[in-house]
Amino acid sequence: MDSGPGRFPGGTEIAAVQAEQIRHVLVVGAGLGGLRTVEALRSNGYDGRISLVGAERHLPYDRPPLSKQLLAGTWEADRVTLRAADGYDDLGIRTYLGTRAVGWQPGRVELDDGATLHADAVVVATGVVARTLPGLPDTAHTLRTLDDSLALRTALDEASSLAVVGAGFVGAEVASAARDRGIDVTVLEALSVPFARALGEQLGGLCGRLLVESGARLRTGVGIEGFDGDTLLLADGDRVTADVTLVGIGAEPQLGWLSGSGIDVTRGLVCDAAGRVEGIDGLWAVGDVAAWWDDVLDRPVRREHWTSTVEQAAIVGATIAGGEPPAAGVPYFWSDQFGLKVQLFGRPEPATRHVALHGDGLDGGPVKGTVVGLLRDDTLVAVAGFGAARRVARYRALVGAGASVAEVEEMARSLA
Repeated sequence: MDSGPGRFPGGTEIAAVQAEQIRHVLVVGAGLGGLRTVEALRSNGYDGRISLVGAERHLPYDRPPLSKQLLAGTWEADRVTLRAADGYDDLGIRTYLGTRAVGWQPGRVELDDGATLHADAVVVATGVVARTLPGLPDTAHTLRTLDDSLALRTALDEASSLAVVGAGFVGAEVASAARDRGIDVTVLEALSVPFARALGEQLGGLCGRLLVESGARLRTGVGIEGFDGDTLLLADGDRVTADVTLVGIGAEPQLGWLSGSGIDVTRGLVCDAAGRVEGIDGLWAVGDVAAWWDDVLDRPVRREHWTSTVEQAAIVGATIAGGEPPAAGVPYFWSDQFGLKVQLFGRPEPATRHVALHGDGLDGGPVKGTVVGLLRDDTLVAVAGFGAARRVARYRALVGAGASVAEVEEMARSLA
């Protein structure tokens, strides 16, 4: 019985019957979400055909290190690979790397080499592409792929100055890596504080302090008017010139190949809580492209976070294979910057107030060690931490349980 988009349609027995009818699963997108979906299919006993299509020539690799260890030069490219090349034989799949999907019709996907693949279930895991700016010169960088990271690393090897447009995850982490090299950094952010959309104004201000205290120049509330060669023209009339320019202004779901299919992709692919694309039989989505139904927020939500992708892949793989899907966990993201880890457990969107749990960052003290509870009235909806990983993790269960402010304060006292 299917009683709504947030429920798993049918029961285990029905799912098992459906799984028997699925003899070929086609996964479009050879990144974290695509590979973990394939692994989940096999670990749940699926023994049919699996094909994995990836636009990049590389085997699936992990993206978080691209703006961290790989960019810093402490890792080389082979360390970001998610699975050794001979491990794909163990999975019994056929890979189509360096091949893009260009079209979809029910039960089939068209590729850019002219081939058409037919499948009983198609899983979309194509991820996102970096946003750019009009007139962006070819010498400017974005950071989304392995090749992007290596190109930026090479450019920074010869640079003494860096201009970063956007102070979100990518911008802050690249600025951190550049400051570690002694490079002069200017960060330009259109919003009033960094991370305002992800963390809100108050906590975003702490991220801004990390940038400034590292020695970077941070300019907020500033727009980009255009470019004069490699020089950035700001909306207030100023000009910024640097040896290297990085644009890190977010990303967009990579769904252009579905534009002629009749599927609405304006909000990503809207899915139920098991990853089925709304209104489309045999089509599933995981990762950055997928807006999954969130029972807590009572709406579809698209989360561009590593842990969400892994959890969604596990659910989709189990569901298609007729296995028992794992329960969804508490949403989580992290960012490594300026020698500490910024973390958030939960859903900050409905928060109406903050409460300081540890540290003095909100009062102008050190950012490191600050832990903040985000509450909707008197109910805990999220916890954010700055260089306080062990303490933050202790609040995860309370976030999942929707603990009261009294329970949160009791935990804070026990951890003092």
